[in-house]
Amino acid sequence: MLHGYLPLILKGVSITAALALCAILLSTFVGIVGALLKGSHLRLVRAAADLYTTLNRGVPDLVIMLLVFYNLQMLVNYLCSLLNIQRVEIDAFTAGVITLAFIHGAYMTETFRGALGAIPSGQAEAGLSTGMSPWSVFWRITFPQMLRYAIPGYSNNIQVVIKSTALVSIIGLVDIISITQQAGRSTQQLFFFNLVAAGVYLAFTCVALAALSMINKRVNRGTKGVRL
Repeated sequence: MLHGYLPLILKGVSITAALALCAILLSTFVGIVGALLKGSHLRLVRAAADLYTTLNRGVPDLVIMLLVFYNLQMLVNYLCSLLNIQRVEIDAFTAGVITLAFIHGAYMTETFRGALGAIPSGQAEAGLSTGMSPWSVFWRITFPQMLRYAIPGYSNNIQVVIKSTALVSIIGLVDIISITQQAGRSTQQLFFFNLVAAGVYLAFTCVALAALSMINKRVNRGTKGVRL
């Protein structure tokens, strides 16, 4: 039924899964950092964070992907020339991860910023007054509560990141979209192979939602949690 394309499809599935996982982890990190910067007491830092989120929410993802992909390599080449070191070639996978993290880190930023805003400021102040370091206050007081408030919105962001991996095929990554499109054109079975790609993305989303549901139950243990 797959006309001999099963090994290639399995390879595409693994590449897409790795791309989605790396992009989720990096965009989550960017989102947490961005949320903290938005809460900074320095006006210039807040303005830079606001510009970053506004840019990414106002410009189509495809346009940003093309801009970041092509200009990132130029920037790396320029820095290598300044440092007089050998040029570093950025492959499509790395460029895809960085681009997706740059785009969706903005949405993660707003999600975590809202979660941080829902935490009473007195709790952090109480922690500092007992002699805890700012890092300890964040890790032991702020972060667990931020997770509780952020997970519903974070779940939506994860689904969008997974679906956005399909865009990376335009910059040359041989992922599940690229492979199924090639297989569909070669066999004249585009509809079937499009269904295969859709099924793969649906499976990824279901796995992600199941994992987030487990995390949601854990962080809301002892409280009235929010159903995803």
